[in-house]
This record gives sequence, C-alpha cells and structure tokens, in this order.
Amino acid sequence: MPQTDHDRAIALAAVLQAADLVRGIARRGQANTEDVDTCLTSLLKIDANSSIEIFGDLPRLRSGLHLLEQQLSNPKDIELTRYAVALLGLERKLSGRADLLQTIGASLKEIIQNLPHFPLNHSNTIARFADIYLKNISTLSPRIMVNGVPIHLNNPENANRIRALLLAGIRAATLWRQSGGSRLALLLRRNPLLRETRLMLARIE
Repeated sequence: MPQTDHDRAIALAAVLQAADLVRGIARRGQANTEDVDTCLTSLLKIDANSSIEIFGDLPRLRSGLHLLEQQLSNPKDIELTRYAVALLGLERKLSGRADLLQTIGASLKEIIQNLPHFPLNHSNTIARFADIYLKNISTLSPRIMVNGVPIHLNNPENANRIRALLLAGIRAATLWRQSGGSRLALLLRRNPLLRETRLMLARIE
C-alpha cells in the first residue's frame, strides 16, 4: 500500500465516516445508506492496489473527508475523536493477533461467496459482519463503548449495523497503519494531511 499523505488522509476519513455513522445509529437509529454501503464495501476489498480502490471512488468518502477537515483544523468533536482513537488502538492490538486475523479473513471470504444470495446491505450480510466483530474484535480490550439512546441501541438490527460499521472502522484503521500512519505521524503530519484533505474536497465539490 502506498505510504503517502493522500492515502493516510483517505484512511482517516474512512475511520471518521464509520465512527460518525455508528454515532448516528446509536443516537437517532438512522444513517446515510450510501455512506454505510461505502464503509461495508471496504470490508470486501481484501486486496487492493490503492486506498481509494477500497472505497470505490473519492465522492463516496465525502462525509468522512468533511469530518476530517473539521477535526484537523478545529478539533471540537470530542466524542468522534474518542471513537476514532479507540478504533485505531484496537486495530493496533488486532494487528498482533495472527489467529484473529486469519479467522476474520476466512469469515469475510465466506461473506463474499454468499453475495449472490445475500447482497451487501442485506440484513443477513450485515448480521454476518456484526458476528465477526462480536467474536473477534470484542475479545480485545478496551472494548469500544457506544453511547446512544437505549431504544436504538437495544434494537437488534441497529446493534448489527453498529458492529458492522465498527468492523469497517477497524478496516480503515488497518489502512491507516499500512499507509504509514501512527500517533506520531498524526502529530507531525497534521498540516500536510489537512492540505491533502482540502485538495480532495475541492476535487469532488
């Protein structure tokens, strides 16, 4: 995977897009369908030559790029930052667990094989993604605590969507690490990342 600010910005935008969708479902029981599909699609692109190839094309990450621009220029959204930091931290732990990575990879291949019967946004497929998160990522600590309204959080379909999107957030965090991202990179490359994010937004607006 290329290690450029372009690729790192795409990865961070995807982390934030997934985190914001989780928050939307937890608070309101709603999320933008296209943005959800973009995140879930990334779970099926196991091998890709570039970051953007994993998500389809740049406009599909518009929401995440806007969030990243806000977070890099004036980071006031503490909750979104907390989710993003938690996802990046969990992915670092996951990267050291070859057993879990192998299980997750095998499970994702099964989902890909079943796509002709259960498309990406089918409740069965989303439940399978959620199950992968529950059985593998949830075994790592600290677990991500999702805040929201109980009536939405306790809805089984919403719970599955949240877990599936957290899995997508982990996928984006993997991409961040593979493209050379780290805590130090976030501190030292903040301005170049912001500049790259604004360039991408200008291209798609």
